[in-house]
Amino acid sequence: MQIDVFNTEKKKVGSVELPDEVFAAEVKEALLWEQVKAQRASRRRGTHLTKTRATINGGRAKPFKQKGTGRARQGSTRGPHQVGGAVAMGTRPKDWSYRLPRSARRSALRSALSLRVKEEHLIVLEGFALEVPKTKAVVQLLSTFKIPSALIVDVKNDALGKSAKNLCGAKFVAAEGLNVYDILDHEHLVLTQAAVEEIVKKAERRPS
Repeated sequence: MQIDVFNTEKKKVGSVELPDEVFAAEVKEALLWEQVKAQRASRRRGTHLTKTRATINGGRAKPFKQKGTGRARQGSTRGPHQVGGAVAMGTRPKDWSYRLPRSARRSALRSALSLRVKEEHLIVLEGFALEVPKTKAVVQLLSTFKIPSALIVDVKNDALGKSAKNLCGAKFVAAEGLNVYDILDHEHLVLTQAAVEEIVKKAERRPS
């Protein structure tokens, strides 16, 4: 498929051939959901922790004598049934991360890219080189193309990454780190020509 290439001033400067295998694939919504779920699960810190009888302070002596009070015998105030005591079967640190098979991850990425093409929310830039970080340049790009939010993808570009860092409506991702969650989390996808080549290598089918 042919798609127009623009400069940062929204002037057409040429066109680029995008492989249908990557940018015109079947959009598998169920697979997109599975990949997003896996990414979100992997981002969970899993540091939730409740205190057990072994970690809570106090309660090493009997709260009252064994006999003669008319109350049920108690050996400690740290039991789960006591006020201020431990938590029975509480949450413990856990690793929630998991990964889909490689073929499924590649297929999900192709689906996300194809979805943006289908929605006409894919923009290809000739390049986006900045000598120094400049947030105003990214704001101007969004304003010129009249897009509220965008995921900007380029090859290694530290200046551009720092320029988009403080913006709510824009995020920079290097081509090798492009993922389904970030694509779906932004309304538009902005790629540089250099990034397109890397993305094709990342998302194309590999012979089994």
